Order: sequence, then C-alpha cells, then structure tokens
Amino acid sequence: MKSAALAFALGVFLLQTQALLPDPLLWSLPALVLCLPAWRWRRWPAQLLLLIGACGLGFGWAAWRAELRLADQLDAAWEGRDIAVVGVVAGLPQDFERGVRFEFAIERRLDAEAVVPQRVQLAWYDDGATRHPVNPGERWQFAVRLKRPHGAANPGGFDYELWLLERGIRATGYVRPAPAQRLDAFVARPAYVVERLRAAVRQRFESALPAASHPWRGILTALAVGDQKAVDGELWTVFNRSGVTHAMAISGMHITLVAGLCGALLAGLWRRLPGLALRWPAQKVGVLTAALAAFGYTALAGFGVPAQRTLYMLLVAVLAMLSSRIVAPGRVLALALLVVLVVDPWAVLAPGFWLSFGVVAALLHVGAALVGAGRGWRERLRGWGTVQLAATLASLPILLLVFGQFPLVSPLANLVAIPVISLLVTPLALLAAVLPWTFLLQAAHAVLEPLMQFLIWCAAWPLWQVPAPHPAAVLLAAIGVVVCLLPRGVPGRWLGLTLLLPLLFWPAPEIPDGEARIAVLDVGQGLAVTVRTRQHLLVYDTGPRYGSDADAGQRVVVPYLRWLGATHIDRLLVTHGDADHAGGADSLRAALPVDENISSDAALGRRCAAGESWRWEGVDFAILHPADEAYADNGRRNALSCVLAVTVGGERLLLTGDIGAREETAMLARDAAALRSTVLLAPHHGAKGSSTAEFLAAVAAREVLFSVGHRNRFGHPRPEVLERHAATGARLWRTDRDGALLLTLGPAGREIAAWRQLRQRYWQGR
Repeated sequence: MKSAALAFALGVFLLQTQALLPDPLLWSLPALVLCLPAWRWRRWPAQLLLLIGACGLGFGWAAWRAELRLADQLDAAWEGRDIAVVGVVAGLPQDFERGVRFEFAIERRLDAEAVVPQRVQLAWYDDGATRHPVNPGERWQFAVRLKRPHGAANPGGFDYELWLLERGIRATGYVRPAPAQRLDAFVARPAYVVERLRAAVRQRFESALPAASHPWRGILTALAVGDQKAVDGELWTVFNRSGVTHAMAISGMHITLVAGLCGALLAGLWRRLPGLALRWPAQKVGVLTAALAAFGYTALAGFGVPAQRTLYMLLVAVLAMLSSRIVAPGRVLALALLVVLVVDPWAVLAPGFWLSFGVVAALLHVGAALVGAGRGWRERLRGWGTVQLAATLASLPILLLVFGQFPLVSPLANLVAIPVISLLVTPLALLAAVLPWTFLLQAAHAVLEPLMQFLIWCAAWPLWQVPAPHPAAVLLAAIGVVVCLLPRGVPGRWLGLTLLLPLLFWPAPEIPDGEARIAVLDVGQGLAVTVRTRQHLLVYDTGPRYGSDADAGQRVVVPYLRWLGATHIDRLLVTHGDADHAGGADSLRAALPVDENISSDAALGRRCAAGESWRWEGVDFAILHPADEAYADNGRRNALSCVLAVTVGGERLLLTGDIGAREETAMLARDAAALRSTVLLAPHHGAKGSSTAEFLAAVAAREVLFSVGHRNRFGHPRPEVLERHAATGARLWRTDRDGALLLTLGPAGREIAAWRQLRQRYWQGR
C-alpha cells in the first residue's frame, strides 16, 4: 500500500513537469493492465509491475484532471473585449489600494457567442471617493474585460499561472465602467453561506480592533477565517525570517489542534454520562467530533488548498480509527497522500505539501520510538527535544530547496510561538468569531503584543542561505534525514549528517574572469536587470510598484537573488525615479545590503554621469548618459535615464532605461561609435518616441530585448518600433512572451535563453 501510494505520487509529480499535456488514456489503460497481476501474484515481479502501474495511473490521472481544467478556458478571440455576464461573488472580497478584488462564478453570459470560463478573478476599481460594495453570495450583472491567466516567469519566482490553475480560476480581468447591477442580495448556497459568514467575522474583527491602535489585528483575522491578505507584507517578512510562518495562518497544526481539543472535550463529557457511553464508545464520539470540528474550521478558512490537505489527512485517520481495525500509522499516511493527490493533483508542486507529509512522517517515525519512554521530566524533555529535532531536520531540505534559506533562530522562535499561538491566540480568535464578545479579541491582541516583539527581535538573526541546489544534493539530504532519525542504538547514525553537508554548503555557480551573466527579469511593465561577474553584482533598476504592499523588488528581484545565493549588492543603479523602474528599490535595500547607490534621482543615490567607468574581473562598465548638460536642462525623468554599457571582449550590452529620441540624438552627437553593441535593451520598453532609425543603425545590435508587461495599457512595444527593429535583422526577445531573459557575454561570444523555454510547462499561456 505504502509503496503503491508513493509510486502514484511519483507519477503525478512527473506529469506536472511536462511541457506538453499527454493523452491520459495512453498512460492509464496500460497502467491498469500492469496492476492486475499484483492482485493474484504476490511475488516481487508482480509487485514491481504494481509500482510501475501505480506510477502510470498517477501520471494518467493527473493528465486527465489537467485536461478537464484547461478545457474551461477563455477563447483567445475574447481577450480584451467587453463581455456582459451574470454571476455570483464566490469568494471573500479583498480590498486593495485602488478598489476591490474578488472571485466571480459566472452563471451565464449575455453575449451568446462569448466563450468564457466558469470561474474568474475580477478587480473592480474605484470610480471616486467611495468603494464599490461587494459581498460574498451577491448576484451581479457586469460588463467585464478578461484575459487568460498570465504571470511573471523568473528563476526562483512564484508561478502565478499554476496558482490560478490549482484554484480553478481560468481568467482574470476587471469590471468595466459600464453600469453594474446587483440582481440578488444573496444566493443561498452552502459555499456562499460560508463565505458570507467569513466576511461577517472579518468585519466584526475590523470594527472591534481599529487598525491604528491594533497593529496585529490582521493576524487574528488570518487565524480565524484564513484571510492571509489581512496581514501586512512587512509582517510576513518577520515571520519568514524567524521561521514561524506556518504558525501565523491556518495550517495543519491549527486544524489538528482545534480538532483534538473539540474531540477531547466531548469525549470527556461523554464518559461522564453512562447511558450514552454504553450506547457508543466515548473514544469514537471524540474522533467523530474531531472530524466535524476539522471540517468546520476548514470551511471557516474558506477551504483553502493547504487547509483541505490537512482535512483529508485527518479524515483518513478518523476513518481508520472508526473502522475498529488496527491500522499502522504509515498506512494511514500513505492513504492520506493518495486521497490528497486524487483530489488535488497539483498539490505536489506546493512546498506546503512536502512540508506537511515530510514533517508528519518524521514525527510518526520518532513517535514510534518514544512509545514506552519513561514519564519523568528528563524523559519528557528528551522526547520533546527529539520531536523538535525531527521536525527541523525533515523541513530543512524542503526549505533550502524552495526558499534557499533557513532561519537559524527557527527552533527558538517556534519554541515560544507555537504554544502561544496554538494554545492561547487561536482559541481566543475562534471563540471571538463565534461569540460577540470584544474582550476576547482584546485579550488575544494583548497576548500577541509581547510575542510579536520577540519575533521582531528573532527576525534580526542571520539566515542560513544557499543558492538553488542540485536535485541530487536534496535527495542525499533527504536520505541523511532518514539516517539521522533511525532509532537509538543503530550504528552509523552520524553518517546522516555527512549526507546533509552537500546541501548545506552547496556553492554558487562559478563565473570565470572575463564573463558577465545578465538577467532581464520578467517584472511586468517595468525594468529590472542584474549583471554578475565573478565577484560582483550590479542591479540595474528594480521593477515597478504593484500596490501599497507589493513591488517587484519584493516579489521578483529578491527571490531571484536568493535563488542565486547572493548575499549583498555591490552597486544598485536606478536609472530614474519613475515607479516602474524604482518601485522595488526600498524592498531590495531592506532585504540585501547595498554597497553603493547610483541614480539620476538625487533621492535614490549619488548622481550617475556620462564618462564614469569601472572594471570588474575583466568586464568593463561605462555610463554613457546623462551628460552634465542634460541635468542643466532640468529635463523629464525619462530624459535623465542612466544609460549603461557592459562590454566583454567583442560583445557589448547597452542598457538604455527610458530614454527617447532626443536623448538618442544627443548620444549620437557625442560619440556614435561608443553606442555600437551586439545586444540592446530597447529604450523605453519600445515606446513610439524612442528607437529612432539613426540610433538603431549606430547601435547595429544583433539581439534586442524588450522588457514589457503582458497586454500592457501602453501598447508597448509599439508596432512601428517592432518594424524598425526587425528591419535591422536583429532577433527580438520579449519578457511578456519569453519570461526572464538570461544572457551570457564572454570570450566565446554571447548566449541568450528564455526562461519560459528552459522551464516550459503545459499550463503556460493557457
């Protein structure tokens, strides 16, 4: 059973790494045939066939589910067009800086020819001083403009398209200014009843705890109803750096705790009523109550995917106990794994999936070894230490693989945070969600105050950081964890630590002298470029600001630098002060130390000026614009963009910021020969007021890179600009189509690769 479940999981995982979606029947039918002999023949050849068949079944099942999900899509012909639809607000609305965002279940379309998915995510922007009133369960008629799922594609970055696919959201868009009409105040369906209750709880929390005097209110909301967006982005940074993120949102730990407490309370009461205890054992009553409590808490959390995984695991365990059969914990965990992947085949790509099952497996392993241990305080302390060690070791390979870092203070932070959050804050928040007593919320917030001060102190501790490790190092580390957790007395357990060493000390890829590695990151409508030599790192612009609590520095640039294993930035060059180029600067400086700041904007660093140059490990850098007279003219921000040339031997990259035709002409007049480059970052994202024919002829680039947002409102790059670049014979690359562009300049020439081609997946662009 356990081996077959793991084989099924392997098949599901392999499907999620495919560039193209295969035919499910071609895999499922042969897999079933291979599994049949195992039911009658128990020898090893049949068991091997069973494992191969289970793997094929997992592959085929995941392919079939993906085929069904992808079939519900927006017709490409209807992208960017107004569509009249009627539907229901299906999720908890989220306020943002300029409006409100919510999931919308489309019931019918008023444009008969339109082909739209069943579930979309909409933004409704403010039209004035008031915010649009939207509540879960309301039926509305909207005119919407939709587009297919699309997200940034960068090494080490978050896959937004996969996130939407897993949640069944098959298009995103916004409500048009055309008059919207609310048709029904409430649609009485179970899912919408739950969402309305969640909204009511969140509103009560907000009314009872004013944000100005209660900075931790969002944590209570997240613990009660699973609204993680109620927590400020800066607090998530604190939680990540202290290693307690799992404790600050509805996680498996909280659901299990609530279920256990409810089950234990009712079982204890049941035992004190002999008539009831004789009819049905108190133990089974407690187990069934725990299952119902877990289901209720998961519903209050909005049936989030991580909460669902925990619910399925608990339900499998409950069914095993109610069956009155002795079932090994390993079999229960294997069956839970099977159920989770049958319901959600995309779960294998979520870090939480591996953390949940990996840590639970480790705890079950050491828990079996602790059975029968003494009851003295020394034995209990030793048992607690063993459990903490098992959880830390089991999570270490996953955290380093996914996030590239591990908080050294995590054991200490969790030692304090888990009991406080689990035994005090979460129960108080849940009681406050049920009972309209404000003092419960006040008490929960008061408990959080000293804890948060402690966690802020913990967040200042250093992190163990490694670049993206090789899968072989992760596999060795996983084996090392198993060896380390072998029962006491087994010889050679220390060898497990040696297997962890390759992962803990995985080196960053070495760059030889005289070579530069450049990444034009996919940040949407903006610009962020990194240039690395053997010992130095330069960041050229930091991408746009997405909202009041998010920017490209936090969402894209920092994760990419963590993926590289970078620990500091030698020079941060922000071309000018526009938000699409400087929006992520503050987040970047907060995450990594910067040795030197350069910009045409005095508020962002010392002045960049034409004529400045430097050399790092055989790579030459030169600033070509702006000259002193450009500053004297007091021109627009775009006109003062810092232009940087990166030269390696006969290869040169020209980074141009947002310069326009006037600045191009000025540089041609100063030194046209200095502009000749093999690779050009298109000025101003391909705007019509840039990339003049004379400038392009002087540069004579063979490769042209465009940093643009998908379906951006400016229409960049403009068709006439694309035509001028194409006329030169250069190859054209675009971040909106290709994802991050990875460029290597060296003695052997140049190499360019697109991240969407290097890591192609079947859901991209669909």
